[in-house]
Amino acid sequence: MSLFGYNAANAQFTASGQFRPRTEFRDGYSTLQKKDAETAAFTSQRTRLNVGFTGYRFRFFVAVQDVRVWGQDASTINRTTTAENNGIQLHEAWGEIILNDTVSKIQNLSLKIGRQEISYDDQKVIGGLDWLQQARYHDAVVLKFANKGWTADFGAAFNQNKELLEGTIYNGVPPVTAGYTAGTNGLGTNYKSLEYAYLARKFYFGDISFLFLSDNFNKYSNVTSGTPPVVTKVNEQGIWTRNTTGFYYNINPTRKLKLEGSFYHQFGHDKNGRSLSSDLASLTATAQVGRKLFLAPGIDYLSGNDGTKAVTATSTNNQFDPLYGTPHKFWGNMDYFYASSGFGSQGLLNYFLKTKYNLKDNLTLFADLHAFEAANTLSDGAGGTQNSYLGTELDLKMSYNFTKMVNIEAGYSYMKATNSMASAQVKNVVNANLSPQWAYVMVNIKPNFLNKK
Repeated sequence: MSLFGYNAANAQFTASGQFRPRTEFRDGYSTLQKKDAETAAFTSQRTRLNVGFTGYRFRFFVAVQDVRVWGQDASTINRTTTAENNGIQLHEAWGEIILNDTVSKIQNLSLKIGRQEISYDDQKVIGGLDWLQQARYHDAVVLKFANKGWTADFGAAFNQNKELLEGTIYNGVPPVTAGYTAGTNGLGTNYKSLEYAYLARKFYFGDISFLFLSDNFNKYSNVTSGTPPVVTKVNEQGIWTRNTTGFYYNINPTRKLKLEGSFYHQFGHDKNGRSLSSDLASLTATAQVGRKLFLAPGIDYLSGNDGTKAVTATSTNNQFDPLYGTPHKFWGNMDYFYASSGFGSQGLLNYFLKTKYNLKDNLTLFADLHAFEAANTLSDGAGGTQNSYLGTELDLKMSYNFTKMVNIEAGYSYMKATNSMASAQVKNVVNANLSPQWAYVMVNIKPNFLNKK
């Protein structure tokens, strides 16, 4: 029996979900707090519904999610007096057209159109940022090619605030939803447009990839008016373009040793129109010790600016921005560096040792140790310099698979920060608590609604 000219048995419908509440205790998470600050405690929750359908030469997928903090909405809402914190969001909604037919020798040639997660390699510069409850998406078009170990993706996006009758000015700051500001990488603004090319090749010993990405930001000027003077940001026609290019590799010299690394260079102009020249370099070696233990020492370098030199509109910006990556995965679970809160522009050196121990088939223990240092000179504010060492962080985590669809995760992090971390050039906190802590417990239920078992 056929349906619109193809066998209906080839069609495939999927339906899955996710329920992920997370309780956190914050005593200096992401930024240092003052010594007399009280510990914060709350529970956030992501609830997601995923529906997909695969038919003849097309795929379709929608993911709707609700992200909120327990108690942020009144249990009984008076619509005339109370504004509900609407956390419902269309996380993904895309269609993919299969361009090669069933007799083609090409493994895949397709065009993926719509709201989608874009993630490559280790997610250091392009990732879904799944740790954040709202995660990250892009409204984009991606041409995808795969054949005989080769992968080539070409993507583009173009953002606007609304339908327009003239012009293409984009303010980059859509209305705030459920308390989350524009962007998930600390920029505070969305790009106006984006273009990228990604090329990867798999070998028997690992894989290597290359990325070139341009994200463009709407030009603006600051206009001063009124008494007392008020500075207003006025968007203008035109864009500032930031280019990022580099490579990633993941190779296995032996069965129990993996080397993973990357190098990226940024040039062009940043979101404020300043000339840009910055770098990222990373190297990790993961060794299996015995049957259950894995050790992974490594180092990350992100270039920064000289803190003793004044920043002007004409000076070059040497701070590397890790684009749309997943900082929580790399630079400490407490998210002090390059997450939603800024930490300064002097760059970062991250020396780390990560360990994983498979205690049981369904129970894994993690312990990561980070030593953080500014990659450039820090000023003491009085014409001299200060110690570039920022702090040491210990991250402990336990992951337990209660069933195939239910996971329980818990973690505790402690940092021993320095006065340099609290200084005006980094976190800018007076009388800071230099021993911040953070703990969480998270339940992750991911049901497959069509699984008969």
